[in-house]
Amino acid sequence: MSDMPSGLSRVQQARERFFDEGRAPDGWVPPHITRSWMRCRSQGPRPELWVPMATALVRERRHEARSLLDCAMPELDGLAQHAADTGCIAVICGPDGIILDEVGSTEFVPKADRVALRPGADWSEGARGTNAIGTVLIEREALAVLGGEHFLDHNGFLACAAAPVFDGAGHVAGVLDLSGEPSRLDAHALGLVRLAARQIEHRLMLASARGQVLRFHAKAGLLGTPREGLLAVEDGRVVAANGIGLSLLGETWDSLLGQPVERVLGRTWSRIDPRGEVLVLPSGASLVAGIAPSARPVAVSVPAREAPRPAPVADPFDTLLAVAVRVLDAGVPVLVTGETGAGKEVFAQRLHHEGRRRHGPFVAVNCAALPETLIEAELFGYDDGAFTGARRRGAPGRLREADGGVLFLDEIGDMPLAMQTRLLRVLETREVTPLGGGKPVTVDFDLVCATHCDLPRLAAEGAFRSDLLYRIAGYGVALPALRDRPDRRGLIRKLFDTLAAPRRLALSDEALDQLDRHPWPGNVRELIHTLKTAVALAPDGGTVERVQLVAHPAPADPAPPVAAPVALGDLTAQAIERALQACGGRVADTARQLGIHRSTVYRHLAQRRRGH
Repeated sequence: MSDMPSGLSRVQQARERFFDEGRAPDGWVPPHITRSWMRCRSQGPRPELWVPMATALVRERRHEARSLLDCAMPELDGLAQHAADTGCIAVICGPDGIILDEVGSTEFVPKADRVALRPGADWSEGARGTNAIGTVLIEREALAVLGGEHFLDHNGFLACAAAPVFDGAGHVAGVLDLSGEPSRLDAHALGLVRLAARQIEHRLMLASARGQVLRFHAKAGLLGTPREGLLAVEDGRVVAANGIGLSLLGETWDSLLGQPVERVLGRTWSRIDPRGEVLVLPSGASLVAGIAPSARPVAVSVPAREAPRPAPVADPFDTLLAVAVRVLDAGVPVLVTGETGAGKEVFAQRLHHEGRRRHGPFVAVNCAALPETLIEAELFGYDDGAFTGARRRGAPGRLREADGGVLFLDEIGDMPLAMQTRLLRVLETREVTPLGGGKPVTVDFDLVCATHCDLPRLAAEGAFRSDLLYRIAGYGVALPALRDRPDRRGLIRKLFDTLAAPRRLALSDEALDQLDRHPWPGNVRELIHTLKTAVALAPDGGTVERVQLVAHPAPADPAPPVAAPVALGDLTAQAIERALQACGGRVADTARQLGIHRSTVYRHLAQRRRGH
C-alpha cells in the first residue's frame, strides 16, 4: 500500500485504487463498502433516470406500508429531536428502498433535496449506488456509509447510518436511516438507529403475528420490553420470530419457521403463565417466558402474584394533541407557541401522524433558517430560467410539495413582510404562482405554524401582518416549558435510556434528582445535549453518578409569557388598539401599519364607542 499517493485519506486512496486503477480496495474501506462497490461496478446505478414520484403515488406507497409506518412513527418521533439538534434527518423506507417519510432538521432538507433524499425517491443500490439504505437492503445488517464511501461522487457530502427492520418471517420490511453531513452525524447514530429498528420490529411483530405470541428472555426484567424475544405459534408450529428470539434460542429463521414448537421449547410451553415463569428448554437452558397480552388466552397454571405497577405519568402533550388534531382535521390552522427547545416541531409532526392527512407529506420549513434572498424560491418554487442559477426544469417549492399533507412553518415570526403578503395570498386563494410567471397551481394542505415570538405584539409594531396572524391563528396551542411538565422525571429517564442503550449505561437516582431539579431554560433541546455529554464521558457499562450542568444566571428582565390561546376577535382588537396608540390615533397610518383596510379600524372604533 506504499504506492498510494501521500496526503490522501484512506477513502480517497481507496477510490483512486478502485476507480482509477481498477484494483480492489480491500483493507482501505470496510468490507461491506468493498462488496457494494463491486456490485455497483457491474450494475451501473443510473440516478439521472430518477423522476420525482407523483404525490398521489407517494400516498399510495404509504398506504401500502401503513403497518410499517404506524409501528415506526413512535421511533421517528423519538429520533426527530436528535436529528433536528444534530442537523440531520431520519427517514423510513420500504423494502424496495423507496423513502416513505422523513423527520428532523429543516436546515438539512434543502441539501438532501439536491440528491433527492426525500419521500418518493428510490435509494436502492441499483438506483443510487453504495448508500446506507440500499446497501442495508442487500447486506441485511446495520451499517454506515460515510462521505466518499458512497459509490457516486455527488453523494459524497452525505454520512448515513441505517438498520434493517425485519418482519417475523425474516423478510426486510423496511430500513430506518439517519443522514446528514459527515461533521454532524455523531458516533452514536448507528447505535440509535439499530436500537430504534429493534423497537419497530418488536411493535410490528406484536401487531401482525398470528396465533399465540410467546415472549421470553434470560432476564425476567426484560419481559415486556423491546429487548425480549418473541415467538408466534399457530396450530402447534412456529410461524414467526424476532431477531432477539432467534439469538436466545440459537436458531435462524430457516431452521425455526414451520417447526413443531415442542422441538424448540419442550412440551410444557402451552402451560406457561402469561405473566411469566421459568421455562426449561430441551437443551437444558432456561428462560423466563410468558404470553404476550395481545395473544389468545391459553391454559395457565396458578397465576403468580403480580407486582404492583407504578401509576402512569400523564403526558401533557397528549391532551393538547387530541384537541389540536380535531381542530386541524376540521381545516382550521393551528399556531403552536412555546419557548425555544420546547418541542414545537415534534408536536407538529405528531399532529400530522395523528390527523386525517397522515398518509400525505409533512413539509417543514424553518423561516428563520432560510436567507431572505432564497426564501421566496424555496417556498413558492420557480420556473425554468426564472433567475440566474435556477435549476433546469425549475423547482416546485415547499408549498406545492405539501399538497395533500401538512405544511409546517416553523418560526413564522421571522418571515419577511414581503413573503407574508405572498403567503397570505396563497392561504386565501389556495393557489401558488411560481417565480418566473408560471401558471397558478392549486394546492390543498393543512397548516401548522410555530413561533416563540409574541405575534400580536409584532403585529402591533408593524413587523407582522395582522391579517396573516388572523389567518394562521385559528387555534392556539401553548406548549409547556420542560420545567413545568409533570412528566419531566419520566421524560428524562426515557431520553437517557434511549441515548445510553448502545453503551449499556445506567443513571443513578442522585443524577436523576440533579437533572429533575434543573430549571432547563433551554428546554428539551438543552436536556438532550446535556444527556449526550454525560453519555459520551461515561465508561461503557458504567453508571452516571453526576451530570455537568450549565449554570444559568437569572435574566435581568423576565421573559415574556408564552401566549395562551386567545379568541381571534380579542387579538384583532388588541393589535388595532396598540397600533392606534403608536400612530397617535390616525386611522390611515394605523391601517397602513397593520396592512388592513381603514374600514376595519373604523369598525373597531365604533365598537369601542358602543362599549363592546
